[in-house]
Amino acid sequence: MFKPRLPFEWIVAIRFLREGRLQTLFIIAGVAIGVGVIVFMSALLAGMQGNFIRRVLSAQSHIQLLPPKEVTRPLRGEGGAGAEVEGAIVQPPLQRLKGIDQWQAVAAQIRALPEVLVVSPVAGGSALVVRGSASRSITVVGIEPELYFRIVNLDEKLVRGEPRLSATDILIGTELASDLGVDVGDKLRVTAANGAASALTIAGIFDLGNKGANQRNTFVALHTAQSLLGLPGGVTSLEVTVRDVYAAEGVAQRITAATGVEADSWIKTSAQFFAAVSAQTTANTAIRFFVGLSVAFGIASVLVVVVVQKSREIGILRAMGVSQGQILRVFLLQGGLLGLGGSVAGCGIGASALVLWQRFARNADGTVLFPLVFDPLLFSLALLLASLTGLLAAFAPALRAARLDPVVAIRG
Repeated sequence: MFKPRLPFEWIVAIRFLREGRLQTLFIIAGVAIGVGVIVFMSALLAGMQGNFIRRVLSAQSHIQLLPPKEVTRPLRGEGGAGAEVEGAIVQPPLQRLKGIDQWQAVAAQIRALPEVLVVSPVAGGSALVVRGSASRSITVVGIEPELYFRIVNLDEKLVRGEPRLSATDILIGTELASDLGVDVGDKLRVTAANGAASALTIAGIFDLGNKGANQRNTFVALHTAQSLLGLPGGVTSLEVTVRDVYAAEGVAQRITAATGVEADSWIKTSAQFFAAVSAQTTANTAIRFFVGLSVAFGIASVLVVVVVQKSREIGILRAMGVSQGQILRVFLLQGGLLGLGGSVAGCGIGASALVLWQRFARNADGTVLFPLVFDPLLFSLALLLASLTGLLAAFAPALRAARLDPVVAIRG
């Protein structure tokens, strides 16, 4: 029965690897540990960053459009334009509550952008909530539930009640409910700065995971907030979510250029957090680079030793008519096989470490610290990059072996 024969280069490469079993085993183990570290660190960092992003952005939009702030013009002298009164004191004006001009047209323009997922109008302002002799300062946020809940999923954050927002309903945080001693179904009197007041029924109590937000934020229907805050038909902001959270600043700049409305992304408003995430990414890249570099040097050093040990055999092969190209391919194959074998074992080590981490790294209440995703692309890239690293690391020793003079090599 016909058996396919391996090419000459494969036969010699595998034979050299078998003859140096101990060296082969050590270098595969080294590559495996390096690849395992890269896989584990990459998956861990991706899960950590994803968890941070979810926690930060689960209670806010990616981009917020705000009306322009009021500014004070300096006093002009008799000289006309440009002649400012010398020594005049310019004080910043009081920022009155005002809406975005023609917000419906602006919202429609933003929704047309391919990067944008949701645009939700919001009417927000300060108010005072009173329950008996207790009172608290709050922020009233008027929303359209069908849009806003796609940005901040209050369904998942409700502790009691339901996310119902009719004209007389209000959603409050757990801290505010505790301070006022109220529960679902109780009534609150909400008074705005302009003197308008309304009696609202608590439809639900939420927990945003932030004590300050739970004490301050309340949600009502959009038209209720517009009536209470004196903004008939107006909104104070447009909340926007985009497909790629890391591209939010670029989209915000495009929105400002297209609409003329100030747009702030979470990257700008949470600059310190974004800098920390970027620093983590940079650190992980540096770790992967130096681990990959150590793997490459390990493979190269082993193959250099093999070239020295096998110089007589190489000389004999060259004298028998084996070409320089074939010798070159023999050592390149060894490097590639070492990289591939080590990367397969390393992916197994990395996956096992991730499973153990997921099992034993727990919060105080026993829940998972943060979810890890076993991305097949990560393992595929690790296999590919480790094999390429092996090939590149083998190039210099392979070139040296191919250039050996047969006569000199045989004489030793």
